[in-house]
Amino acid sequence: MSAGKFDTVQIQGLRSVTQPDPVQVIAVSGGKGGVGKTSVAVNLAGALARAGKRVLVFDGDLGLANVDVLLGIAPKYTLEHVLDGRCTLEEAIIEAPQGFRILPAASGVARLASLSSPEHLGIVQAFSQLTTSLDVLIVDTAAGIADSVRQFCQAAQHVLVVLRDEPASLTDAYALVKVMRRDHGVRRFQVLANMSRGTGEGESLFRKLERVTSRFLDVVLEYAGEIPEDPLVRKAVREQRSVLQAYPSSPAARAFERLARQTQRWPGVDGPRGNLEFFVERLLSREIPRLEAVR
Repeated sequence: MSAGKFDTVQIQGLRSVTQPDPVQVIAVSGGKGGVGKTSVAVNLAGALARAGKRVLVFDGDLGLANVDVLLGIAPKYTLEHVLDGRCTLEEAIIEAPQGFRILPAASGVARLASLSSPEHLGIVQAFSQLTTSLDVLIVDTAAGIADSVRQFCQAAQHVLVVLRDEPASLTDAYALVKVMRRDHGVRRFQVLANMSRGTGEGESLFRKLERVTSRFLDVVLEYAGEIPEDPLVRKAVREQRSVLQAYPSSPAARAFERLARQTQRWPGVDGPRGNLEFFVERLLSREIPRLEAVR
């Protein structure tokens, strides 16, 4: 099937989307590995679920998935099974003890890190057929600026850039923002300082990034807050639980609850708040070269 024809089939599939309610789509990224993206995605999902939101976390780290590992869950099906036709997207979605749902990818499966163009678009088709009622879709992207990272970020309503106070994190976050602006037209980014070691450190880190981007890039950065360095986060990871579930009164857990409240005040992008159709159409709307296989 040619790329153009596959595109047409996908768009036709969008017309039958039954998702009735607006869905907020947040891509959690950051460029550098080790900044705590998955922890942020999982704990933000937990905080939103506690606030009564229906949340799905999509593990977008194709090939090195770890959302299920972080929570000690052994999924029966993964995205690999969906692509193989062994199950539907609905069947692959699992319930987490924290009150939200997860669409797991597969860890250590080389094929998921080198999808063909039709297979990559197959992910899009699966989303176009999703009927599960949602309020928020959180995409936990891979590290770096690979095709899959850029594709998910440009399709989401909001890109949450996770930073740490280290030079490589700042450099890689700048690279992500630059590429998304230059190649995909994304102008607005939310910035979260993770593992900050003192009150105000997060905002200071944000200002460092903002000074550079304001000088060289036509983008808008908004400060989403900070998550303090908290030994209970590491302890929760060892226990394979979210810090919100394991230690709900900890400083980090309270910070994630503040972040969840903050996300509900973020403005919509490109008009209405959007929905899954909005997300899928943005995945499809770019030129075909930007939907090439993940390398």
